Amino acid sequence: MREAYLDYNASAPLDPRVFEAMAPVLADDVGNASSVHRFGRRQAAAVDEARQHVAGLVGGRPAGVVFTAGATEANNLALRGAAEAAPEGRPRMLVSAVEHASVARTARWLSDSGVVKLDVIGVTPGGFVDPAAVEELLGPDVLLVSVMAANSETGVLNPVGEIAERVRAAGAMFHCDATQMAGRMPFDMATLGADLVSVSGHKICGPGGVGALVGTRHALARLSPLIHGGGHERGLRSGSLNVAGIAGLGAAARIAADERESESARVGVLRDRLVDELEARLAGVHQNGDASRRLPNTANVCFEGADAEAVMSNMDPVAVSTGSACSAGSIEPSAVLVAMGLSHEAAFESVRFSLGRFTTAADIDRAVESATAAVSRVRSMA
Repeated sequence: MREAYLDYNASAPLDPRVFEAMAPVLADDVGNASSVHRFGRRQAAAVDEARQHVAGLVGGRPAGVVFTAGATEANNLALRGAAEAAPEGRPRMLVSAVEHASVARTARWLSDSGVVKLDVIGVTPGGFVDPAAVEELLGPDVLLVSVMAANSETGVLNPVGEIAERVRAAGAMFHCDATQMAGRMPFDMATLGADLVSVSGHKICGPGGVGALVGTRHALARLSPLIHGGGHERGLRSGSLNVAGIAGLGAAARIAADERESESARVGVLRDRLVDELEARLAGVHQNGDASRRLPNTANVCFEGADAEAVMSNMDPVAVSTGSACSAGSIEPSAVLVAMGLSHEAAFESVRFSLGRFTTAADIDRAVESATAAVSRVRSMA
């Protein structure tokens, strides 16, 4: 059986057009983007162009783009940077129960270290945050609220605009991890009212190891840097810039903004076909999360009576996932699915399918055949 890659939410393949944008920087260009000679200025020009594209992808200002090593660092900079720059005392921080580990564990570490008081915002059975639940927890002592735009495991979308409105009315900052949504659906931080937004290159068919925190002028001024040195990136992220990676991120952001609408429509049809075929061929199949409000590329499917890890192993060489790649290898059930109210058994029987730019109808056919055979085999061995 030919390989089929349906794990785009973990990491998307590099678009050849992005590689073309990176190749000259890797092969021909030389110089530090902070240097004033012509070699440095050429590097700086490539970085400035990328800022424009990254800012445009999320509706921010180019001057508000702080390049990082990925969304994990961007999330850490948002949470730790805000906490460490806060006035004396122990402010509160709110994060949703379904955040990525780079938000959830950072917030927990800040709480365990006595830097902040942490409150976790619960989610509905559909997997999204109810703005009213946020409002109940808000108060004058809340420093920052972090709620992701779209969940990486279920694809479920949060009403970030409504949440941001309540957060800002309370005088707190609103951080949004838009890693999964940016490039797949429209996202405008100015319209939504987000103060800080995290993005990642390898989720949008760009290179790995590069991302950005995009912030308003006011929000960035309220952060302390995590990495100290020469004061690069407006003093918030010291270190010589990864110009090739940044150029790749900029190209990926430009392509995603240009092709987002048509790509999402095409992928959404393939995703629905995948789910319909699985439900038609197998009994005891249902989707996790509110299917009416999710990313067009994602389906989190529970196969009753079939352990997901075993199903995934038997589907090789079709690549799927049992949840966030950052939690791979954990023997615990998905924290996201448990927070939604699923039993541990159901969580252990759930598989994530995530499609993308290079997914074909043939990939879907292979995945359906592979999943049907794998689930049937695992059930017969139970």
